[in-house]
Amino acid sequence: MGAASTVDDVRRLRARLDEVEGRRMGAPVLPVHPELAALLPGGGLRAGSSYTVAPSASLLLGLLARPSREGAWCAVVGMPELGAEAAELAGVALDRLVLVPDPGSRWLAVTAALADVLPVVVVRPVGRVVGAEVARLSARLRDKGTVLVVQGAWPGVEASLEVGEAEWAGLGRGHGHLESRALTVTVRSRRSPAPRRARLLLPDARGDLDAAGARAGVAGSRPATTSEPMALPPVPLPLRAVG
Repeated sequence: MGAASTVDDVRRLRARLDEVEGRRMGAPVLPVHPELAALLPGGGLRAGSSYTVAPSASLLLGLLARPSREGAWCAVVGMPELGAEAAELAGVALDRLVLVPDPGSRWLAVTAALADVLPVVVVRPVGRVVGAEVARLSARLRDKGTVLVVQGAWPGVEASLEVGEAEWAGLGRGHGHLESRALTVTVRSRRSPAPRRARLLLPDARGDLDAAGARAGVAGSRPATTSEPMALPPVPLPLRAVG
């Protein structure tokens, strides 16, 4: 048995143990992509909990894709640059997606109202919130069983998802097209003493999320971050008579 298959087996076992733990705690868990499930405590998005996510549209949409396809309505508040076309390409079900691009200063009230009726709400806060506001919203999340995903800082979260070490593949020496991006996703949770990390393709060549391709894709293509001098054709120099 190779090292890669052993690691995959360990990750699947850990995700299964987390799933059992989540059921034992009595909190339903919304399913996510298997590669993200292996990183998240409980193997998915725990109802009534909050999460923070890095400012990565690909990671955010990858997190929403499976819940929306399996029937969960999702709302995105305060992200005017997030387009429906990109969401659809990432696998999000548009008929269960609510976009509130610019809620203005009432973003917290809009978020709380959506949390009353939808199972997943994503928000990018505008400014800081005080502890009392966070406590009221957290109580509402637990009461309604809503998952809150925050792009930015937020206290008392179940887990934080971060990205780093990004490499684009597909570009050659002065030509080509961007095909996929490999990056490291790190999840830090108050339930786990050590962070969990995985190297993923986000997106892969199909616009989806993939792990196996992340290991093979970068090796077979030149990263867009590689910087090498290009070979230029020789330029004839002018001759000048001397003497």
